[in-house]
Amino acid sequence: MQDIRDRASRIRLVIFDVDGVLTDGSLFLGDDGQEYKAFNSRDGHGMVMLQESGVRLAVITGRTSNVVRMRMESLGVSDVYQGYRHKLPAYEELKHRHALTDAEIAYVGDDVVDLPIMARVGLAIAVADAQALVREQAHWRTEAPGGRGAAREVCELILDAQGQLEPMMAPYR
Repeated sequence: MQDIRDRASRIRLVIFDVDGVLTDGSLFLGDDGQEYKAFNSRDGHGMVMLQESGVRLAVITGRTSNVVRMRMESLGVSDVYQGYRHKLPAYEELKHRHALTDAEIAYVGDDVVDLPIMARVGLAIAVADAQALVREQAHWRTEAPGGRGAAREVCELILDAQGQLEPMMAPYR
Protein backbone atom coordinates (compact mmCIF):
# COMPACT_ATOMS: atom_id res chain seq x y z
CA MET A 1 0.00 0.00 0.00
CA GLN A 2 2.93 2.35 0.60
CA ASP A 3 3.86 2.12 -3.08
CA ILE A 4 0.31 3.19 -3.99
CA ARG A 5 0.43 6.11 -1.54
CA ASP A 6 3.79 7.18 -3.01
CA ARG A 7 2.36 7.04 -6.52
CA ALA A 8 -0.78 8.93 -5.43
CA SER A 9 1.26 11.63 -3.72
CA ARG A 10 2.74 12.67 -7.10
CA ILE A 11 -0.56 12.91 -9.01
CA ARG A 12 -1.43 16.29 -10.59
CA LEU A 13 -4.07 15.05 -13.08
CA VAL A 14 -6.67 12.29 -12.79
CA ILE A 15 -8.30 11.07 -15.98
CA PHE A 16 -11.55 9.14 -15.71
CA ASP A 17 -13.26 6.96 -18.27
CA VAL A 18 -17.04 7.53 -18.13
CA ASP A 19 -19.11 4.43 -18.92
CA GLY A 20 -18.34 1.80 -16.30
CA VAL A 21 -16.29 4.20 -14.15
CA LEU A 22 -18.32 7.35 -13.50
CA THR A 23 -21.47 5.36 -14.32
CA ASP A 24 -22.28 1.70 -13.78
CA GLY A 25 -22.01 1.17 -17.53
CA SER A 26 -25.74 1.05 -18.17
CA LEU A 27 -27.00 3.02 -21.15
CA PHE A 28 -30.61 4.14 -21.05
CA LEU A 29 -32.05 5.08 -24.42
CA GLY A 30 -35.43 6.76 -24.77
CA ASP A 31 -37.84 6.24 -27.65
CA ASP A 32 -36.71 9.62 -28.96
CA GLY A 33 -33.08 8.44 -29.11
CA GLN A 34 -32.09 10.49 -26.08
CA GLU A 35 -29.35 8.86 -23.98
CA TYR A 36 -29.50 8.87 -20.19
CA LYS A 37 -26.81 8.01 -17.65
CA ALA A 38 -26.83 7.90 -13.87
CA PHE A 39 -23.95 9.54 -12.00
CA ASN A 40 -23.23 9.12 -8.28
CA SER A 41 -23.47 12.39 -6.33
CA ARG A 42 -20.83 11.28 -3.80
CA ASP A 43 -18.43 10.61 -6.67
CA GLY A 44 -19.14 14.13 -7.85
CA HIS A 45 -18.41 15.65 -4.46
CA GLY A 46 -15.12 13.76 -4.31
CA MET A 47 -14.19 15.12 -7.72
CA VAL A 48 -14.98 18.66 -6.61
CA MET A 49 -12.85 18.24 -3.47
CA LEU A 50 -9.95 16.86 -5.49
CA GLN A 51 -10.08 19.85 -7.83
CA GLU A 52 -10.23 22.22 -4.86
CA SER A 53 -6.98 20.64 -3.63
CA GLY A 54 -5.29 21.63 -6.90
CA VAL A 55 -5.44 18.31 -8.77
CA ARG A 56 -6.82 18.66 -12.30
CA LEU A 57 -9.48 16.30 -13.66
CA ALA A 58 -10.28 15.13 -17.16
CA VAL A 59 -12.45 12.54 -18.88
CA ILE A 60 -11.72 10.53 -21.98
CA THR A 61 -14.58 8.44 -23.29
CA GLY A 62 -15.28 6.47 -26.43
CA ARG A 63 -18.89 7.59 -26.63
CA THR A 64 -20.26 11.06 -27.26
CA SER A 65 -23.10 12.23 -25.06
CA ASN A 66 -24.58 15.60 -24.21
CA VAL A 67 -25.30 14.38 -20.68
CA VAL A 68 -21.56 13.77 -20.10
CA ARG A 69 -20.79 17.32 -21.23
CA MET A 70 -23.45 18.71 -18.89
CA ARG A 71 -22.33 16.62 -15.90
CA MET A 72 -18.67 17.52 -16.32
CA GLU A 73 -19.60 21.17 -16.78
CA SER A 74 -21.53 21.06 -13.49
CA LEU A 75 -18.46 19.63 -11.75
CA GLY A 76 -16.08 22.18 -13.28
CA VAL A 77 -14.23 19.63 -15.40
CA SER A 78 -13.16 21.41 -18.58
CA ASP A 79 -10.93 18.74 -20.14
CA VAL A 80 -13.61 16.53 -21.69
CA TYR A 81 -12.67 14.27 -24.60
CA GLN A 82 -15.61 12.43 -26.11
CA GLY A 83 -15.76 10.09 -29.09
CA TYR A 84 -12.22 8.78 -28.60
CA ARG A 85 -12.39 5.08 -29.34
CA HIS A 86 -8.59 5.17 -29.35
CA LYS A 87 -7.74 7.19 -26.26
CA LEU A 88 -3.96 7.67 -26.49
CA PRO A 89 -4.08 10.81 -28.68
CA ALA A 90 -6.30 12.55 -26.12
CA TYR A 91 -3.99 11.39 -23.31
CA GLU A 92 -0.90 12.75 -25.09
CA GLU A 93 -2.65 16.06 -25.75
CA LEU A 94 -3.61 16.41 -22.08
CA LYS A 95 -0.12 15.49 -20.91
CA HIS A 96 1.52 18.07 -23.18
CA ARG A 97 -1.06 20.82 -22.63
CA HIS A 98 -0.57 20.65 -18.87
CA ALA A 99 3.19 19.97 -19.08
CA LEU A 100 2.99 16.78 -17.03
CA THR A 101 4.98 13.57 -16.91
CA ASP A 102 3.38 10.13 -16.96
CA ALA A 103 4.23 9.77 -13.25
CA GLU A 104 2.03 12.79 -12.45
CA ILE A 105 -1.07 11.31 -14.07
CA ALA A 106 -3.58 8.76 -12.78
CA TYR A 107 -6.10 6.99 -14.99
CA VAL A 108 -9.25 5.20 -13.87
CA GLY A 109 -10.63 2.59 -16.25
CA ASP A 110 -12.79 -0.50 -16.50
CA ASP A 111 -12.28 -2.12 -19.90
CA VAL A 112 -9.55 -3.18 -22.31
CA VAL A 113 -9.77 0.06 -24.33
CA ASP A 114 -8.28 1.76 -21.25
CA LEU A 115 -5.17 -0.44 -21.09
CA PRO A 116 -2.91 1.57 -23.45
CA ILE A 117 -3.18 4.62 -21.17
CA MET A 118 -3.05 2.56 -17.99
CA ALA A 119 0.30 1.12 -19.13
CA ARG A 120 1.81 4.62 -19.22
CA VAL A 121 0.50 6.47 -16.19
CA GLY A 122 2.03 6.75 -12.75
CA LEU A 123 -1.10 5.39 -11.10
CA ALA A 124 -3.35 3.01 -13.05
CA ILE A 125 -6.63 2.30 -11.26
CA ALA A 126 -9.32 -0.25 -12.07
CA VAL A 127 -12.80 -0.09 -10.62
CA ALA A 128 -13.86 -3.18 -8.64
CA ASP A 129 -16.00 -4.59 -11.44
CA ALA A 130 -13.52 -3.89 -14.24
CA GLN A 131 -12.77 -6.50 -16.87
CA ALA A 132 -10.32 -9.13 -15.55
CA LEU A 133 -7.29 -8.06 -17.59
CA VAL A 134 -7.80 -4.44 -16.53
CA ARG A 135 -7.94 -5.46 -12.86
CA GLU A 136 -4.76 -7.49 -13.37
CA GLN A 137 -2.85 -4.63 -15.04
CA ALA A 138 -3.88 -1.91 -12.55
CA HIS A 139 -1.63 -0.66 -9.77
CA TRP A 140 -4.69 -0.37 -7.50
CA ARG A 141 -8.35 -1.44 -7.48
CA THR A 142 -11.29 0.29 -5.86
CA GLU A 143 -13.60 -1.63 -3.55
CA ALA A 144 -16.68 0.01 -5.07
CA PRO A 145 -17.85 -0.75 -8.60
CA GLY A 146 -18.05 1.87 -11.32
CA GLY A 147 -20.77 4.45 -10.80
CA ARG A 148 -21.23 3.36 -7.19
CA GLY A 149 -18.50 5.21 -5.30
CA ALA A 150 -15.36 4.14 -7.15
CA ALA A 151 -14.50 7.70 -8.20
CA ARG A 152 -14.92 8.90 -4.60
CA GLU A 153 -12.47 6.21 -3.42
CA VAL A 154 -9.94 7.38 -6.01
CA CYS A 155 -10.34 11.02 -4.97
CA GLU A 156 -9.99 10.22 -1.28
CA LEU A 157 -6.94 8.01 -1.89
CA ILE A 158 -5.14 10.87 -3.66
CA LEU A 159 -6.32 13.51 -1.18
CA ASP A 160 -5.09 11.37 1.71
CA ALA A 161 -1.71 10.63 0.08
CA GLN A 162 -1.23 14.35 -0.49
CA GLY A 163 -2.21 15.32 3.07
CA GLN A 164 -5.42 17.03 1.95
CA LEU A 165 -8.16 14.62 3.04
CA GLU A 166 -8.35 15.68 6.70
CA PRO A 167 -8.41 19.42 5.89
CA MET A 168 -11.16 18.78 3.30
CA MET A 169 -13.23 16.80 5.80
CA ALA A 170 -12.65 19.12 8.78
CA PRO A 171 -15.60 21.44 8.03
CA TYR A 172 -17.96 18.45 8.21
CA ARG A 173 -16.81 17.20 11.61
